[in-house]
Amino acid sequence: MSWHILGAGSLGCLWAARLARGGVPVQLILRDSARLDAYRCAGGLTLVEQGRAQRYAVPGQTADDPQPIRRLLLACKAYDAESAITGLAPRLAPGAELVLLQNGLGSQEAVAARVPQARCIFASSTEGAFRDGTAAEGEWRVVFAGQGHTWLGDPLDDQPPPWLADLERSGIPHQWSPDILSRLWRKLALNCAINPLSVLYACRNGGLSDHPEEVATLCTELCQLLHSCGQPAAALDLHADVQRVIQATAANYSSMHQDVARGRRTEIAYLLGHACATAQRQRLVLPHLAALHERLVQYLEAHGLPSH
Repeated sequence: MSWHILGAGSLGCLWAARLARGGVPVQLILRDSARLDAYRCAGGLTLVEQGRAQRYAVPGQTADDPQPIRRLLLACKAYDAESAITGLAPRLAPGAELVLLQNGLGSQEAVAARVPQARCIFASSTEGAFRDGTAAEGEWRVVFAGQGHTWLGDPLDDQPPPWLADLERSGIPHQWSPDILSRLWRKLALNCAINPLSVLYACRNGGLSDHPEEVATLCTELCQLLHSCGQPAAALDLHADVQRVIQATAANYSSMHQDVARGRRTEIAYLLGHACATAQRQRLVLPHLAALHERLVQYLEAHGLPSH
């Protein structure tokens, strides 16, 4: 059965190239005919792994193609996910399965509400990839930067799907997680403790070592939030894990910092915004988290970027 992939960013292209390499049928869905023409001119996707480049002629199509979709990887940004699936909903075959590879929380529930007839599987990934802008075909040339892992799970059905064999065959490191929400909450908490401060202090992740009290206070409040949401496992040793990530990625700029530096919309609503909205619903007072959200909103607006 063929996979369809919507979201031709670095991770979407990374998945498409590896599935094709594993002999799994896969199609890229591109937003319009001009983008499809540009993709076809490039001759497919080029995956660069350990300095070696290999091209894969993954077929492409537009969203209005009539072919039914039975298995879809949604790899677009969190703020585009709901509208993207609304456009594709008429193409979903009965019993279609969706893999939702979005940052943060909130977009997954919005997508699932739009397509109640489909099975929605949530994913959390630590893999790293970027598009090689130095090459002429840079938009379709993806560098596999960091070997990581992808956890997949379905909050409504803990039975793993048989197509995990496709990922095995394609060399995509993965694990079925019966408690995927715990993993997503943990990643959200890590992002909330690191990304906003890296933007506000205009620093690499390692620069947050200069603000230990602020980081510790945020971790304390995030742990309160996780416990109130029934996610105690996600709160376990959070502060130590945040410190570990800061040290391990000291030379890196966070994804939110990179978005701001490039003048792109951030995923604030699905990270810090989601955390603060959840706290409000729980009637939980988290003053430092709320103040951080307000500071970040003001910063984004001052730089002409969306704050939601």
